[in-house]
This record gives sequence, structure tokens and C-alpha cells, in this order.
Amino acid sequence: MNNPKIRSISENSYQDFLDQGSRPSFVQQKASRSILSCKSGALGINISQCPDCGHLEFHNNSYRNRNCPNCQAVNKEIWVDKRRAEVIDASYFHVVFTLPHELNPLLYCNQQLLYTLLHRCYAQTLLELSADKKWLGATPGIIQVLHTWNQELDYHVHMHCIISGGGLTPEHKIRVSEKKFFIPAGVLRDKFKGKYLAGLDSLYKEQQLVFSSSCEKLRNSYEWSEFRDNLYRKEWCPYIKETFNGFGNAIEYLGRYTHKVAISNSRILSVDDRKVTFSARGKAPGEPRRTVTLDNTEFIRRYLMHVLPDGFQKIRYYGFLNNRYKSKNLKLIFTLQGHQRFHARYTGLSMAELLKAVWKVDICICPECGCQRMQHIGKTYGTS
Repeated sequence: MNNPKIRSISENSYQDFLDQGSRPSFVQQKASRSILSCKSGALGINISQCPDCGHLEFHNNSYRNRNCPNCQAVNKEIWVDKRRAEVIDASYFHVVFTLPHELNPLLYCNQQLLYTLLHRCYAQTLLELSADKKWLGATPGIIQVLHTWNQELDYHVHMHCIISGGGLTPEHKIRVSEKKFFIPAGVLRDKFKGKYLAGLDSLYKEQQLVFSSSCEKLRNSYEWSEFRDNLYRKEWCPYIKETFNGFGNAIEYLGRYTHKVAISNSRILSVDDRKVTFSARGKAPGEPRRTVTLDNTEFIRRYLMHVLPDGFQKIRYYGFLNNRYKSKNLKLIFTLQGHQRFHARYTGLSMAELLKAVWKVDICICPECGCQRMQHIGKTYGTS
């Protein structure tokens, strides 16, 4: 699970990136230090020994930063396992909503504020439309995951959402949609666009927005009005990406997105002291994969654009899955449906047990003699 490709890029060129005049934010600097230190030995080493043959195993510690690709595999499996226990008997849908690129400069210098607005407006849109008996007439379960990148690591703000095709009515009954996706894309688009732009305009009038040099002209009220009106005229397109007849499949699928960072180590094909080459999907459906080559410093710049504000929750839960009432809601739904389809499998497992259950890696087995009693004997403390 330890692949040092992104760390190598940082080792080779992070100082060059700074020398070019780049001024990463505090949270970007923290992410960079995490990537440079992760599983390098700088964070300490755990030592195990075989009691039979005396063989020693050394395991470099990870930083557990959410922007580091080395640290997300275990978190993803635990997250997916917990969500399995929240399955109800209904179809599930994967919906993707992308913000217009004209918003990018404003989004980037107001990330905490405008990403939060995106989460809130999208959830309100789905919940209000779902409550209408014309579409569902019930409160579904919703999981939203914010992403900010495309395949080339450019800035591309969009929301992945899994929404259940069934939910609780105000009378505390279950209602399940028999349709493919129960909200027409045009209805979803128009309501969300109206909500988001109204919220954005309110933030402008309340003088809560920050304007970088790339969007400085928007301080002028006439420029702002023209900018806002152009966004109203623009087509905003939600994309119904996938339909699932079983939530178990949907959750496994969404697990690809929840703990993803801007690029995985597996996509990086080659790294040297100046350039990095990585693979990307074809630009249109059906086109073959392609390669992208960037200078290391440009790769670092793009990668750091996707480091989220400190403490920002990119995964959020709404509807019957909202954190405050989730246990109560699920208990009622399972009672009404007569069963709970899945249960969590990994709750209470140690890290060694989890590695064995998920990846078939047994760290208790000595690689030299096969003894199954490798013992932890100590650790060294890192320098970071």
C-alpha cells in the first residue's frame, strides 16, 4: 500500500516550486509536509520480531493526512463498511452536479464559504423536490462528496451524490419510487441554479466574499450584476451517472469517490527530477486512455489546488441519514421493511485483523519462517 511516487515528486521539486515564488497556504504546506514524511521513516517506525527465528520487520508510520494517497485505503474500507449497515430496500442513484467554470476564480478564493453553500443548496434542492408527491413524497437518504479536480488535475468543482429512491413520508411510512431517477434533470437543474445564485448574491450583498486579482472587477456592482445574470442564462447540467438496484453496490461504487485525492499513485506512470507523466481517461466517452506530462512544479501547483480548507467536511449526510437522527430513522425504516439487508463487517477489528480481512495481508506471519506469532517489540520516534 506504500507507493512513494507523489512523495518523490515533492522530494525532487517542492523547493523549486517555492523558489518560483509560489506561496502555498498553511493547510497546503501542512499537506506537503505530510506527503514528504509519510512512510519515509520520519514519522517513526514500528518494529516486530519473530519469536522463533528472530527475524525483524520494520513498518514506517503514515501521517494519516486526508490529502495523502498512501493514507486513504484503510479509511475508505472502514467508511464503506459502516455505510453498508445503512442500506434500505430501494434503488439508489449517483448524480453529479458541476458548477460553471466561470465561477472558478471566485470559488478558489472563497473555498470554505462557497463549498459550504454548494453542499447546502444541493441538499436543499434534493430534499425539497423529493418531498413533492409528484416526484417521491418522502425524505430520501443522501450522501454528498465534494471533488474539485478533473483528470488533468485542473480546478473543476463538482458534487457526487448518492440518493436513495425511497424514504420516509411525514406519516413515518416508507415510500419507494418505481421510476429510474424520480426527479427530472431539468427540474433539478433549475431549482439548484436558482438556489445557488440567490445564495451567492446574498453573500455578495452582505460583503462576505473575498476577491482575488483574477476576479477583482466583481467588486463593482455593475460588473457583479452582469456576471450573475450571465450565470443565470448559462445552462447548468446535472448528470445522472449511474442507477443501482442494490445499495450495497452503490456504496462500493461511491467508495471510489469518498476518500479519493486529486490523483492516485497508480495513475502516475513515470517520475524524474523534472517531469511527471500520468494517465487520464479519454476526453469523450469511449475514447482510449491518454497520457499527460507536466513539469514537477506545475504538478505540485495543481495538486495543492485541491487541498481543502482545514476541517472542511467534504462528505456530508442529509435526509434520513443526517447525523442527528440517523439511528432513529434507520431503526424505523428497518422495522417497516421487516429486515436490515447488510451489517458492518469490520467494526471492532484491529488494524492487523482489518489488513487480513480486506487485503489478505497477515502481518502476524513471519516472512522468513512462517511462524504466525510475530510480536510488536517497540517503535522509534520520528523527527517530524
